Amino acid sequence: MADGEVKHLVIAKFKDGMSEHQIEEYIKEYANLVNLVPSMKAFRWGKDVSIENMHQGFTHVFESTFESTQGIAEYVVHPDHVDFANRLLPLFDKVLVLDFKPTIVQASDSLS
Repeated sequence: MADGEVKHLVIAKFKDGMSEHQIEEYIKEYANLVNLVPSMKAFRWGKDVSIENMHQGFTHVFESTFESTQGIAEYVVHPDHVDFANRLLPLFDKVLVLDFKPTIVQASDSLS
C-alpha cells in the first residue's frame, strides 16, 4: 500500500475480578480477528514483564499490523471488530490506543 506499514497498539489493564481464563478467552477472540478482518495482517500480544515498574498499572499489550492507515480505517468499522470492541472495552479498567508507522533501526555490521 502507498503509505506503508502501520501498527495499532492497545495497552490495557483488565478490571479486577476477571479470571485468567476469562482474559485468555478474550485474547483468543482478539487474535482471531486476523482471520476475519482482511486489512489486519498480523497480531501479537504479551503481558508486562518489565523490571522497571513504570507500567502505570497497565498489564497487557496488543499489537496489530496493517499495510496502511487505510487498513486501520477499514478495521475500525469492520463489523467483527466493532462487535468485539463493544464487548471488550467495558472489561478494561484503563486502556491506551496508539497507531504508528514504525521506524526500523538495526545494529550496524561494523563497530566503526
